[in-house]
Amino acid sequence: MSRILLLHASVEGQTLLIAERIAKVLREKAHSVELLPADGDPSRLDPAAWDGVIIGASIHYGHHPAYLHKLVKRHRAALAAKPNAFFSVSLSAGGPRPKLAAAQRYIDKFLRKTGWTPQLIASFAGAVKYSVYGPIKRRVMIVFVGLGGGETDTSRDYEYTDWGAVERFAHDYMQRLAQG
Repeated sequence: MSRILLLHASVEGQTLLIAERIAKVLREKAHSVELLPADGDPSRLDPAAWDGVIIGASIHYGHHPAYLHKLVKRHRAALAAKPNAFFSVSLSAGGPRPKLAAAQRYIDKFLRKTGWTPQLIASFAGAVKYSVYGPIKRRVMIVFVGLGGGETDTSRDYEYTDWGAVERFAHDYMQRLAQG
């Protein structure tokens, strides 16, 4: 089967969890998946060495990570030459009072800045992980989430990811792989 590079740009870990679920679905269909952080060893991140590539990134304060912009720009020709996909993770995509148009604007801005046109794109809701935030970010998130109508009890985390949508994305990607 196909060898797939699955890069993730995760901050608090929800994007990594989503990437792991995608990898699991692909592996169940006998695909070989290398799951790597997008800010890792550049020699291992070259999309040209793989049959397909999926990139996932979280949005923080309205932006995808700057290092991911550079990586995608550098490899956009190799990405275009094979089945490729992109997923974005944010609270705007789901959770309390989702702002789907804002989530799409973040994606559009990233793609415009990188010049990349993925064959498959998805936007997934993330999580509020009070347990991993430092004191300053926890306070910022309490205000931000509270204004959005979300839960501000910091004694627990809140996950908004639609795991069925994540698995459908993985299956849609496999269809693209099969088409070549």
